[in-house]
Amino acid sequence: MRVTFILLIFIMITNGTMAKDLEKATFGGGCFWCTEAVYLELKGVVEVKPGYSGGHVTNPTYEQVCTKTTGHAEVIQITFDPKIISFSEILEVFFMTHNPTTLNMQGNDVGPQYRSVIFYHSEKQKETAEKAIKLFNEENVYDNPIVTEVTKFDKFYPAEDYHVNYFARNKNQGYCQFVVAPKVEKFRKIFKDRLKEK
Repeated sequence: MRVTFILLIFIMITNGTMAKDLEKATFGGGCFWCTEAVYLELKGVVEVKPGYSGGHVTNPTYEQVCTKTTGHAEVIQITFDPKIISFSEILEVFFMTHNPTTLNMQGNDVGPQYRSVIFYHSEKQKETAEKAIKLFNEENVYDNPIVTEVTKFDKFYPAEDYHVNYFARNKNQGYCQFVVAPKVEKFRKIFKDRLKEK
């Protein structure tokens, strides 16, 4: 009994320590079905949650956000281990897997909820994001200037359950086949050395 109790305490302490060492990043880069699918495969990422940030409505629903009147962006909140992957590396994936030069749209997805946005959780994240944007613009990585919004994180509202792990559960759905799947394949080719082992 005593051994079991000691083991339980040890597990609680260890998990607490691990949780303190993890960091969060919150991004909007178009439809969150796409961004979630990409980051779920990235080594060092512990959890990815789709949701809504940046608006003025409390606990918005997907239907409300789709009206384009709540101010929210479709986002993913990433929990990651900085000992395995840095915020800079997570940013690199962000910029390489969506178009940060189109305002309030990604492909055929149009509206402020699809804007390119980084909700920074610390001054260090803000500085890193701004430096990355400056560098990409100076190096003319894209044909047009980056319009990605860099805003202080405030609140994150988790999306409805049916959005969670959407791509994996709906691979035969039209949008997943023609929009999400090509983005995931592109990501896998570019970042093949950073994928989680299957």
